Amino acid sequence: MAHFSCFPGALALSAFRQQRLLSTLKRIDPEIDAVSAQYLHFVAADAPLSADDAARVQALLTYGSPASAETEGDRFVVIPRFGTISPWASKATEIARHCALPQIHRIERGVEFTVTCKKGLLRGLTGGRKQLDEATRAAVAAHLHDRMTEIVVATREAGYGLFDVLPAKALRFVDLGSGDAAAGRGALEAANTEMGLALSDDEIDYLVDAYRKLGRNPTDVELMMFAQANSEHCRHKIFNADWTIDGETQDKSLFAMIRNTHQLAPQGTVVAYSDNAAVMEGGMAERWFPHAGTDGETGVPQYGRREALTHTLMKVETHNHPTAISPFPGASTGAGGEIRDEGATGRGAKPKAGLTGFTVSNLLLPEAVQSWENARDTAQPAAQRNPGDTAPGPVGKPDRIASPLQIMIEGPIGGAAFNNEFGRPNLGGYFRVYEQNVGGTVRGYHKPIMIAGGIGNIDAGHTHKHGLPAGTLLVQLGGPGMRIGMGGGAASSMATGTNTADLDFDSVQRGNPEMQRRAQEVINACWALGEDNPILSIHDVGAGGISNAFPELVDGADRGARFDLRQVHLEESGLSPAEIWCNESQERYTLAIAPGDFPRFQAMCERERAPFSVVGFATEEQQLQVVDGDAPADAVEHFPVNMPMDVLLGKPPRMHRDVRRVAQALPEVDVTGLDLETVARDVLRHPTVASKSFLITIGDRTVGGLNTRDQMVGPWQVPVADVAVTTLDYKGYAGEAMTMGERTPLAVIDAPASGRMAIGEAITNIAAAPIASLAQLKLSANWMAACGVDGEDARLYDTVKAVGMELCPALGISIPVGKDSLSMRTKWDDAGEAKEVVAPVSLIVSAFAPVTDVRKTLTPQLKPVASAGEAADTTLIVIDLGHGKHRLGGSILAQVTQQIGNSVPDVGDAEDLKRFFAAIQQLNAAGMLLAYHDRSDGGLWATVCEMAFAGHCGVSINVDMLTLDGAHASDYGDAKNWAQQVSGRRADMTLRALFAEELGAVIQVPAAQRDAVFAVLREHGLAACSHVIGAPNASGQIEIWRDAKKVFSAPRIELQRAWTDVSWRIASLRDNPECTQSEYDRLLDAEDPGISPNLTFDLAEDVAAPFIATGARPRMAILREQGVNSQVEMAYAMDKAGFDAYDVHMSDLLAGRTRLADFKGFVACGGFSYGDVLGAGEGWAKTILFNGMLAEQFAAFFNRADSIALGVCNGCQMMANLAPIIPGAGAWPKFTRNQSEQYEGRLVTVQVEASPSIFYAGMEGSRIPIVVAHGEGYADFSQQGDIGKVAVGLRYVDNRGEVTQTYPLNPNGSPQGIASVTTHDGRFTVLMPHPERVFRAVQMSWHPKDWAAAGDGSSPWMRMFRNARKQMG
Repeated sequence: MAHFSCFPGALALSAFRQQRLLSTLKRIDPEIDAVSAQYLHFVAADAPLSADDAARVQALLTYGSPASAETEGDRFVVIPRFGTISPWASKATEIARHCALPQIHRIERGVEFTVTCKKGLLRGLTGGRKQLDEATRAAVAAHLHDRMTEIVVATREAGYGLFDVLPAKALRFVDLGSGDAAAGRGALEAANTEMGLALSDDEIDYLVDAYRKLGRNPTDVELMMFAQANSEHCRHKIFNADWTIDGETQDKSLFAMIRNTHQLAPQGTVVAYSDNAAVMEGGMAERWFPHAGTDGETGVPQYGRREALTHTLMKVETHNHPTAISPFPGASTGAGGEIRDEGATGRGAKPKAGLTGFTVSNLLLPEAVQSWENARDTAQPAAQRNPGDTAPGPVGKPDRIASPLQIMIEGPIGGAAFNNEFGRPNLGGYFRVYEQNVGGTVRGYHKPIMIAGGIGNIDAGHTHKHGLPAGTLLVQLGGPGMRIGMGGGAASSMATGTNTADLDFDSVQRGNPEMQRRAQEVINACWALGEDNPILSIHDVGAGGISNAFPELVDGADRGARFDLRQVHLEESGLSPAEIWCNESQERYTLAIAPGDFPRFQAMCERERAPFSVVGFATEEQQLQVVDGDAPADAVEHFPVNMPMDVLLGKPPRMHRDVRRVAQALPEVDVTGLDLETVARDVLRHPTVASKSFLITIGDRTVGGLNTRDQMVGPWQVPVADVAVTTLDYKGYAGEAMTMGERTPLAVIDAPASGRMAIGEAITNIAAAPIASLAQLKLSANWMAACGVDGEDARLYDTVKAVGMELCPALGISIPVGKDSLSMRTKWDDAGEAKEVVAPVSLIVSAFAPVTDVRKTLTPQLKPVASAGEAADTTLIVIDLGHGKHRLGGSILAQVTQQIGNSVPDVGDAEDLKRFFAAIQQLNAAGMLLAYHDRSDGGLWATVCEMAFAGHCGVSINVDMLTLDGAHASDYGDAKNWAQQVSGRRADMTLRALFAEELGAVIQVPAAQRDAVFAVLREHGLAACSHVIGAPNASGQIEIWRDAKKVFSAPRIELQRAWTDVSWRIASLRDNPECTQSEYDRLLDAEDPGISPNLTFDLAEDVAAPFIATGARPRMAILREQGVNSQVEMAYAMDKAGFDAYDVHMSDLLAGRTRLADFKGFVACGGFSYGDVLGAGEGWAKTILFNGMLAEQFAAFFNRADSIALGVCNGCQMMANLAPIIPGAGAWPKFTRNQSEQYEGRLVTVQVEASPSIFYAGMEGSRIPIVVAHGEGYADFSQQGDIGKVAVGLRYVDNRGEVTQTYPLNPNGSPQGIASVTTHDGRFTVLMPHPERVFRAVQMSWHPKDWAAAGDGSSPWMRMFRNARKQMG
C-alpha cells in the first residue's frame, strides 16, 4: 500500500517573472491584483516515513528561495498529466534512493499558483476579495500550464492522483470485412482519419490487398507502425516520386538528382545516404578516453590516448511541425534527435558540435511593430501606391500554433537547453524572418523551419554496421516509453491545420537530455573498445518510435525479429499496445548486441545508470512479430504485430507527381526616392540582419574543449563569425569547419536561383576557414516546400535540378546527406474566412570540410587605425561576384520597403565561386588578410557595418567604383576619372550598390600589400570585380562617400544599437529586463577597450616540468555524476599537467569499485548532474551528505593532510553544498540562479586574487579571459557562508580591470564579482568558470596573438593545473 505526502517547497517565480505573469492575467481580469507561486512535492512511499526519514525528505526537497507565507485567493495546482512520470520525477526519485531512502517510490513536483483579486467594499459586508468565476478560472488556468505535459487541479490532495495506476487499453482490430472490398476500404479510411495516419489512397488500397492476402484484419498497432514507417517524413515519397511537369515526363526523381552529386564526386565521402548521418574522411587524431582494462589498483579506468584514423560525421535535421505546435519541446527534441542520429551512426560515434537555424514569419514585437510587418501586396508596383493608403493588418494565425515571436522566445531556449545539458557546444546557425503578401498569397513561415545539425567523430573501423546473426539480442537503450509523440512522423508530413488540434499536440515529443547523456556515455564506452565494440548495429529512435527503429535495425541486415511488448521499458500506465510500440518518447536507441557480449554491455549500462531492456531477438525468417507477454505465446491471431517485413518496408505504390509551372509577373524593386538614412537603419533592424546575440549566449559553446571558432568575434565579443571551427583533438591544429547558407525569399521570384545562392553563401562563409581545396567540401541539403500548392512542386523540382544536376557537378562537390519537409503550408479558418500562409521553396545548405590549421581561421573583426588622426594603414576591398548587377529582388531592402522584385542575385558562373574560394585560401595562406566577411543579407552595407561593430571602430566607404557600369570598371579596381565615368541616377545606384545581396566578400588587407593582393585576385580572374572601397577611420563614424561627398554618416554606436535592437527586445521579453538593459547600454561606452588581459607570470614557463621529469604521476580522480559532461577535457588538462587521470563515476563509489582513498586528489566536473533537479549540484551533494558510507568517505578525504580537490561549475555548486564537511569552507556561499535568470555562455575576464589557493599560486594580480557556461552561478550568501570571511580566488572584472557587478561582464551578478572561493589552507578550491575548456590558447574565442605562439600553445589557465602538480611534489 502506497503512502502519500505533500511537501511544500521554494518560490516558483522570481519577482520579475511574477510581475510579468500578473500583467498577463490582468488582461484576462483587470481586478486580479496579485499572483504567487510555490513548488509542491508529492511523495509516494512504499512504507510510512519515520520522523527521521520525513526530515531527510524535507531537507532533500529544500532548495531555491524560501516561499513567503500563504495568501488568500484562488488556487491552481499545476501538475504533470495523470498517468505520466516526468523527467524531473525520475531524477528526483533516483536522488532520494541514493540518499538512503529506498522506500521512496516516486517524487513528483507541481506548482501551486495563488491568484488574488482586489478587495472591494461592495463585495459583501466584510469587503472580501472577489472570487474568480468558472470562465475566468478556465482562462487563467490556460495561461498557467502546458496542455501537452500538465493538468490543473483544484487542491493539493488531488495531486495524489499522479500515483494512480491506470488500466492498460486493449489491442484493437480494424475489420476489413470478409468479402466486400469497398466496405473494407471504408473501414480503413475511417481509421486513417481517426488515427491521423496520413495514408494516401494508393497506400490504403495496398494495405487492403495485403491483409486480404494474409487472410486477417490489421491491428491498430500494425496500421500505426505502417503509417510511421511509410510516412513522407520517413520514406521521402515525394523525393522518390516519378514526375511529370507541364505534360512532360521527367527522367529523374528528386533523390536521383541529389545522388548524382555523390556519383560524380564520391572522393572524401565514406558513408552517404545509407545511415543516420553521412561520414566524411577525416585524419589521424589522438583520441582521448577512459581505457577499459586499465582499472588496476583503482578499480576504475584510466584516461589514455589512442592514435586512430578518425572520420567526421555530418547530419542536419528539421523539426518544423513540433516547433510550430509547442516551441520549447519541439526545438529541444529536434536538437536531441539530431544528436542521436550522430551517435547512432555506424557502430557508435561521438557527437561533437552543433548548429541551429530558425525561419519564422514576422515577429510583431510589442511596442516595436515595424512598418513592413503587414499584409500590403508587394506585387503592386511601389510607384502605383497611394501614400495615404492604410496597409492591411497582419494575416493572423490559427490558435493551434505558436506565434513567430513565441517560437523565437521559447524555441531557441529549448534547443539550447538540450545541447547545454547533453554537453554539445552549439557553434553556428542562422535566423531569418520572412513574411510578405505576394499577389494575394501570403508567403511566410507560420510553419517555421527549425534546423538542428552538427558534426561528430567516428573511428574508421566503426563506420559500417555489421550483419546480425539469428539470435542477436535487440536492445532498447535510454529513456522510458510514454504516450507522447504519437503519430509524429505522419503529423509532420501534413500541412499544419489539416490535422485535428488534439492529434497535432499528440505528435509533439518532450526531451530529457540528461537521460540521453547517460545513453551516449554507454555508446562512448562501447566504441572506445575498438575492435571489441559490442555494438553490431545501432539506430536512434525517432519518428515512429521503436516501431520504426527496431524494424530498420533488422531490415538492414535482411533479418526478421520477434519482440515482447511487455519488455519495453515504460514509465506510464494505461498504454495501449499501439501506444507502447509506436510512441515517440525521446532519448532512446535500438542496438543489436551479440549474446556473448551482453554481460559487458550490461555492466556499462549499470555503471552509467542508463536504462536498458532486451526487447527481442533477430530471426532468420523475415517476419516481424510483436507478442504481448501477458497473452498466451501461441495466440498468433492476437499478436499486436505479425507481418512480413516486405509488407511493412517493401515497396508500397510509388508516388507520381503531375504538376505544372506557374508564371508570375512581378515588378522590379523601385528605389526611387528612398531615403538612405531611413533604409540604412531599417535594414540593420530587420531580424534577419540584426544581431543574433539573444540566440547565442543562451548556449554552451565550449563544452568538450575542442571548439576554436564560435559565433562571437574579437575582444568585444560581437556575434558575426562566418564559420564554426573545431579541432580533431587536444594536441594538434587540424580540425573541421561547418557553416550554413540559405536565401529562401528569393524562391518567391526564382526558386532555382535561391538554391544556387544558398550553396554560394555556404561557400563564401566557409571560405573563412583554411581548407585545402573546394573539392573537400561536403554539403547537407535540407529541402522545404509547400507541395500541393499550385506551382510549388515544379519550383521544387527545378531547384533540385539546378543544384543536383548543374551547380554541384560544376563545382565538383557532393551532397551526401539531407532531409526534406514538404508540407510547409498553414491553413486555418478565421471567422468563416479561409486563410493560409505558404512558405517558398526553401533550401537550407550546411557545409562541412576538414581544416588544415584552425589558427588560420579568418574573422570579420576590422583592425582599426593605430591612433586618432593617423592615416589609414589598411584597405578594404570588395570582391563582387555579382559583377555590378546589383539585383535587389528578395532583398532585405525590398522587404523593409514592402516590395518583392523580379530579378534576384544568382550564381552566374560556377567557375567564379571556384576562383573566389581558391583566391581567398591563397591570400589567407600568405598571411595577407586581416579580416574577412561574406556579403549576404543586408548587402555590402550590413557586411561593412558588422566588420566595424566587431572592430569597435569607424569606417569610411567610397561607392564610386560600385556605381559604374561593370564594363567600365578598371582591372586594378581604382577609379581613374569619377566625374567622367559616373553619370545619372546617382542616389539610386548608391542604394543598389549598398543593399544588393549578390555573392562576394569584403577583405581587409595591409595597405602596403594591396598590389600583391590584387596580383593574386588577377591570377584568379577576379581583379575586374574587386574594388578598393575604403578603410577604417578613427572618428567612430560609419561613413558613405560618393563623388568626393559624404552622403551618409552616423556614429558606429548608434548603428550598432539599431542592429542590436531586436536581440535586446526579445531577450527582455524572456530574461531579467534589468540585465538585458545593462547589456544594451554597454554599447554606449565608446572607449570600451574590450577584453584586456594582463599576466603577472611567464606564460611559457611550465612549473610542473621538474616534477613530471621525476616520472612520478599522482592519481587524480576525475569525478562525475550522471549528467556531468565536462570530464574529458578536464582529464586531458590534468594529464598534461603530470597526473594520471582516472574516470570515477559516483556509481563506482556507491558500488565499492573504488574509493577516494586511492587518489591524491579529485576534480568534480561541470555539467548538469541529475539535470540540476533539486538545485544545481545540490542533488549530487545530497547523495553524498545523506548516504552514510559516502559522507564518511568524503569527510575522510577532506581531512587528509595531503589531499587536494577542485570543483568546476556543477562541481563547484556540488562542493559548495558539501561545505559543512570541508575544513575551512565554512564561509563558502551556495551558487544559485543567475540574476539574468538565463543560462550564460560567455567569454569574460577574471582577476586572480591573492588567496591561499594552491591552484592560483604565482598568478596573483593577473587578469585573464575565461569561459563561463552556467545558469546558476550567483554566489549567494543569504542561506550559507559569510562574505566578510570567505577566501576569494577569482573575481569578475570589467575591461578596465575593475571588479564589476555589471552584466554581462559579471555574468551572474555575484556580489563583489566573486567567481571562485577557496579554503583557508588553499587545498580545496571551487570556481564557476571553466579553465579546463581553455587550457590551450586556441580554444578561446579570442586571445592575444602572442599567446598561441608561447611555449606549447597553452593558455594561462594551464598554470592552474601545473600548480596542482607542483603541490604534489
